Amino acid sequence: MTIRIKGTGSALPERVLTNSELEKMVDTSDEWIRERTGIRERRISSGDTVASLASAACMNALESAGKTAEDVELILVATCSPELLLPCCACQVQNTIGAQNAVAFDLNAACSGFLFALDTAYAYITAGIYKNALVVGSEVLSKLVDWNDRSTCVLFGDGAGAVYVEGTKDEDSGIVSIVQDSNGAKGMVLYCNDRSADCKVQEEACDTFIHMDGREVYKFATRQVPECIERALEKASLNVDDIDIFILHQANIRILEAIAKHLKADISRFPVNLDHVGNMSSAAIPVLLDELNKNNKIKKGQRIVLSGFGAGLTSGACVMIW
Repeated sequence: MTIRIKGTGSALPERVLTNSELEKMVDTSDEWIRERTGIRERRISSGDTVASLASAACMNALESAGKTAEDVELILVATCSPELLLPCCACQVQNTIGAQNAVAFDLNAACSGFLFALDTAYAYITAGIYKNALVVGSEVLSKLVDWNDRSTCVLFGDGAGAVYVEGTKDEDSGIVSIVQDSNGAKGMVLYCNDRSADCKVQEEACDTFIHMDGREVYKFATRQVPECIERALEKASLNVDDIDIFILHQANIRILEAIAKHLKADISRFPVNLDHVGNMSSAAIPVLLDELNKNNKIKKGQRIVLSGFGAGLTSGACVMIW
């Protein structure tokens, strides 16, 4: 038994922040940003929350799957930017969409979060505990970005993506193999303090911004992601040439190009949407997946690799048949 994706959905804030607008905020340029990241614009929340974006993405995924909220048995929200510590975002989503029959909880594996949540749904469903799940990646990273730091503020965007998955015994569809990794020893190359971690008194200013050693993150991603993908392919008894589409975390176009080169795979098999949404952490993979699905860019029977990497440090890959 395995699980297959039956529906996809996404939700993006209306506010678009372009590179030309960033030129007026920090010492940067549209050319510099596009050359080094591949990003030309991103979506920024003007009141949208992690929970509201996640709820909208879930409703879209349910509509895509032809299901109702009452059908859902499990809700998993991957996020590293929730507005509230309690209650968890997944319980807020459960309430908002009316999924009263679902168990709900959050996961935080940063940019690998959606993939880790999908793997968690796989474990629950294949164990026979639940029959289906909504798996969501949702972020409002704009509130964690230092808008005076040109090295990070140009990268991140807000949004949410979701999939509805269910168990299947069909050997010609669903997840075939899973690989996950964590390296806490390197965790501080990409970190963000808790909103109150550095505050001794309520009035004291807190450093709650994202901090990143870009060079170390690049080295990690370009080394670890190909390794994860190759291990997942080996477990599935497949090779790189057998894969139709590689759907990777949308962090930086240079990282994607380096991974494709390492795998000796044509970059055309690595779809990209970071140019118009930026790096949305856990939301990146499911939003891209929804774009491809809605535009009929994925066909039944195609072999797909999903791979995430990010803070933790965490990484992972799975092979699936669409």
